[in-house]
Amino acid sequence: MLTVNEIFHSIQGESTFAGEPCVFVRLTACDLRCRWCDTPYAFHEGRKMSIDEVVARVDAYGCPMVEITGGEPLLQPDVHPLMRRLLASGKTVLIETGGHRSIADVPDGVIRVMDIKCPGSGESAKNDWENLHRLTARDQVKFVIATRADYEYAREIVQRERLAERCGTVLLSPVHGELPPRDLAEWVLEDRLPVRLQLQMHKYIWDPQTRGV
Repeated sequence: MLTVNEIFHSIQGESTFAGEPCVFVRLTACDLRCRWCDTPYAFHEGRKMSIDEVVARVDAYGCPMVEITGGEPLLQPDVHPLMRRLLASGKTVLIETGGHRSIADVPDGVIRVMDIKCPGSGESAKNDWENLHRLTARDQVKFVIATRADYEYAREIVQRERLAERCGTVLLSPVHGELPPRDLAEWVLEDRLPVRLQLQMHKYIWDPQTRGV
């Protein structure tokens, strides 16, 4: 049984799949409180659904891609059998996780988009650094950047840990409405950092406060 905040069909706004249609399964609850969290309604709101119910709702959209997000989806043990069911149905499955929970038990075949928390989030002390050794070429690592200090923190990790060699893609995303994307782009270019600049596409298509997109 899972506690589900919402299930919706939209355009993927982040990762290397940005722009592609995707079904999102947003699970309830998170044990982090990032300063710029854009889904605080997922901390508590939700209803109980069986795995069969969730899979049926996802299948009804007829979309080959599904992302499990939150909240923090790895807080719920039944997320693992859900991922296996979705993979078995032939879907491309992504999970977006805060990176403070072990990704070791995420089923093979799932694309793990792991968010390493920078100091500006207020939650960087909780990063599980062992997760860096669990990454594969299929996975993607994301840093959300609010300030120059956040950028320098991310840059140091990318370079020291050779993240571009550990995973498929390293994503740097400016906090929407707080850090101008141009600033982040210029820092990346100046340092020749092997990363991909990411904007949250859905926040440019729809109002940033709109749910279910």
